[in-house]
Amino acid sequence: MRSLLYILVCMGVALLAGFFVPQVSPSRLILGLLALVIFLLSFINIEWGLYILIFSMLLSPEFMAGQTDGGALGRGITLRLEDFLLVVIGSSWFARTAVKKELGLFLKTPLNKAILFYALACVVSTGFGMMAGRVEFKSGILYVLKYLEYFIVFFMVVNHLRDTEQIKRFVFCLLLTCFIVALIGAWQIPGGGRVSAPFEGEVGEPNTFGGYLLLVGMVVAGLLSRTQSLRTRQVLGVLLVCMLPPFLFTQSRSSYLALVPALMVLGLMMDRRLIILGVLIIGFMLSPLFLPQAVKNRIMYTFTQPESQGQVKIGDIRLDTSTSARLISWKQTLQDWPQHPLFGYGVTGYPFVDAQFPRVLIETGILGLIAFFYLLFSIFRVAVNNLKAVKEPYLQGLGVGFLAGFVGLVVHAIGANTFIIVRIMEPFWFFAGIIVVMPVLEGQPVEQPQKFKALKKAVAPGM
Repeated sequence: MRSLLYILVCMGVALLAGFFVPQVSPSRLILGLLALVIFLLSFINIEWGLYILIFSMLLSPEFMAGQTDGGALGRGITLRLEDFLLVVIGSSWFARTAVKKELGLFLKTPLNKAILFYALACVVSTGFGMMAGRVEFKSGILYVLKYLEYFIVFFMVVNHLRDTEQIKRFVFCLLLTCFIVALIGAWQIPGGGRVSAPFEGEVGEPNTFGGYLLLVGMVVAGLLSRTQSLRTRQVLGVLLVCMLPPFLFTQSRSSYLALVPALMVLGLMMDRRLIILGVLIIGFMLSPLFLPQAVKNRIMYTFTQPESQGQVKIGDIRLDTSTSARLISWKQTLQDWPQHPLFGYGVTGYPFVDAQFPRVLIETGILGLIAFFYLLFSIFRVAVNNLKAVKEPYLQGLGVGFLAGFVGLVVHAIGANTFIIVRIMEPFWFFAGIIVVMPVLEGQPVEQPQKFKALKKAVAPGM
């Protein structure tokens, strides 16, 4: 029966190819063939598709898909190659689980309920916004899908992890990708200006790159704090050294601010926490002596920008226009939110807000904000509980680094839309998938399908 299905699929592909080849341009034909190859590779082995997705996270170009009438689209609709790869690989995953029903679609995890509530909040609020005319249909649908696509990454990872060796392969590829983009970022430093991730289009997003480097840097630091192999420590140390200059020269003040609590959490989870915390505090106090001048200028610019229209004054302190714009957006959303308190304006139903928490409130209302906080709390709780549960130093390092990076991203979200940015959220949810299942994978031998069926029921017995 399965052989017959494969034959029918091949016949269907051949017929579609014969129909479309004469009617499409060569570039679209090549893109379609590439998508088909990736689909088939992922269908045969979803792990191959996940490797492709990992390297595309920061090494794929973006392009503008045009403007729509959505209120929140002040920067237009931006799509990236990994958006399409995620659709292709996700579709392959759905097809594979349909053929092999024993694989299951959504593994039961402690995050499922929180993910469901937040997804429903986004869908329902946007639906009401469409009915009220606040949300343009195409933009609303597109952005809701972009908000939820990261959960597909999470479930693909959770459903296909089998053992700790597989975890190590995935993490190696994630860190290799970071190493490549860090070198590209360092190459930008002599040219002046702010460093951003590669393939960002005409206008880069240094704040996004800073958040990404913060997350992965904390994971690297966590692994470094637990590994006992001298060679591994040397490799991780080199990676951290390579990441530091581009992080600093993003000149992202949200990332600088987020680094402080991330490092404090990291220090609290060390064996000699008092000594390490003391060193960190002294380091913060002495940082003006050794930070690059461009970094110090960027920080001081917050308070020393020449007087300009749109600046906010707090007492005698005048803030720069960028910081002022974020404070004004917080104030404006809190003033406008009571008009639609429960479900908000809908996704893209309100003018662009460059801060995560007020954006969630204004778009999805108080119910959506509660669901979002519940999701963040669930992630934190799972990370803490699973860190306590694992014994292998490598997995402990992953847990420590992820937890510190997560705390940093929550602070980063004060001044950025951190939890809906693809270049931060795809690696974040990939790591989250690993963190969720690592206690039950610890010590599992390679490729034991029967045990994995039992493992599926054991990931979240309390749910």
